[in-house]
Amino acid sequence: MFLGQYEHKIDPRGRVAIPARFREELKAGLVLSQGFERCITVYPLKTWQEMAEKFAALPMTRSRLRRMSRFIFSPAFSQELDGLGRVLLPAPLRQYAEIKDIVIIVGVNTYIEMWSKEHWDAEKALIDEQGWQIAEGMELRE
Repeated sequence: MFLGQYEHKIDPRGRVAIPARFREELKAGLVLSQGFERCITVYPLKTWQEMAEKFAALPMTRSRLRRMSRFIFSPAFSQELDGLGRVLLPAPLRQYAEIKDIVIIVGVNTYIEMWSKEHWDAEKALIDEQGWQIAEGMELRE
């Protein structure tokens, strides 16, 4: 499970250190893709493969599904952590998320999100302001 928020600096080669507590879950590989709110999503390879299998089982005759597949899979990059626990953030994903020198790494249960400081501050303010309204509209099942 990925939890917490961390601020890290991107090195000149575009690499960022993954928080130590996240590394074990990612040592078999990871996949980075674009997230919905101008962030980068990071999935353990196993979780990504499970998600891909679910998409493959759905009917590709639906245009929304094809577009969603393109949104998730076409910008994806398969990566591995280096010996120091860093991962390369590909330039197209950094550009999409508008990440320059600082990245906010956020644990979101089964995956990780990487945000620019500016976008994360705006998202956090929105969550802080509307969190109770969002919660009221959710239906959590046991």
